[in-house]
Amino acid sequence: MTLKLDNIFENFKNNLIFDDKHVLQSNYNPSVVEHRDEQIEQVASILAPVLRGDHVSNLFIYGKTGTGKTLSIQFVSNELLKRIKEEGGGFKLRIEYINCKLKNVSDTDYRILAELIKKLGGEVPATGLPTSQVANIFMDMLEKEKQILIIVLDEIDHAVEKISDDFLYKLLRLNTELVNSKISIIGISNDLGFLDKLNPRTRSSLSQEEIVFPPYNATQLKDILEKRAERAFKRNILGEGVIAKCAAYIARENGDARRAIDLLRVAGELAEREGIKQIIVRHLDEAKDKIERDKHIDFIKLQPKQFQAVLYAIIDLCDKKKNEPIFTGDIYNEYQELCYKVKLDVLTQRRIGDILSEFEMAGILNVHVVSKGRMGRMREIKLSLPKEIIIKAKEILKESLFY
Repeated sequence: MTLKLDNIFENFKNNLIFDDKHVLQSNYNPSVVEHRDEQIEQVASILAPVLRGDHVSNLFIYGKTGTGKTLSIQFVSNELLKRIKEEGGGFKLRIEYINCKLKNVSDTDYRILAELIKKLGGEVPATGLPTSQVANIFMDMLEKEKQILIIVLDEIDHAVEKISDDFLYKLLRLNTELVNSKISIIGISNDLGFLDKLNPRTRSSLSQEEIVFPPYNATQLKDILEKRAERAFKRNILGEGVIAKCAAYIARENGDARRAIDLLRVAGELAEREGIKQIIVRHLDEAKDKIERDKHIDFIKLQPKQFQAVLYAIIDLCDKKKNEPIFTGDIYNEYQELCYKVKLDVLTQRRIGDILSEFEMAGILNVHVVSKGRMGRMREIKLSLPKEIIIKAKEILKESLFY
């Protein structure tokens, strides 16, 4: 056993594959955002008035995962901050980023304000104060000097799902009370219909501009992957057709550049574990299977409690009914019983139907409409996850909901 471990460690010590793996990881920010010139110019045009101290429009960015939305906003933000630092202007510009998918950051009005206060250099307790008092602390910090605050809310639809859109309305209403400072919001979402779901009062207060980011095509993905691979891997590591196949596969699937980069990185890791000196097409196929497993687990972990409750009800119902068909009414009854046990508010049947549709879009469920004669049409639900993922998912959901 010791000899085997020595061989494994020696292979990794010699590092036959990677030169700089960081450029293939999710926290890497490239100095140039490829194939997004048009969208970056649009963002820059909307935010440019801030350079003369003007309050800028609220902006909403839409597009599927991995279409360069966050990278583009970060790129323009860095350029604006650099320009303000060089030229001054008699005011301070702050651009603060909040990932609304993170737990304990954006699941209440209180926590969003607490996170903003922390980013401004202050601190409030995690819980315990009235939300109105936390809002006053936030405003006092803003009013200490003349400044413009742009709040970037990435995955903003998750925050709205958790706490309603009222927090947006309250944030923007602070502008009517601020004297030295102004607040603008940049919302980033995968949901093109996000604004349509907001309360009319909130929508009217936004006065927003909108930009849609299209998926990358195969040619664009190939170019992005080649530039990353040039820095990531040692010379002559990539076998023939690896990048072309990786780009073509992801372009057919959803045009997600982040997924394409992940696929290439995992293929490299698998080749490295084998101790061979080249990444071949076979490694891509193996990497695809591995990422699929990991992707579903991450998706389940990051869902709000209500989504997790619905999925747990489905898994539990499948265990009870074995191979019998399951319909939306069955799921709703099971979900209600679960909510009583874990002390969750019970959502309407219509809202549960929306959640089931979102699970279908994520590839978690298969939904098939069947005719029941006089009873009308019903939606039959089947889990589309491999058995090992279902077992792991149930453990994760149980821990999240019951403990």
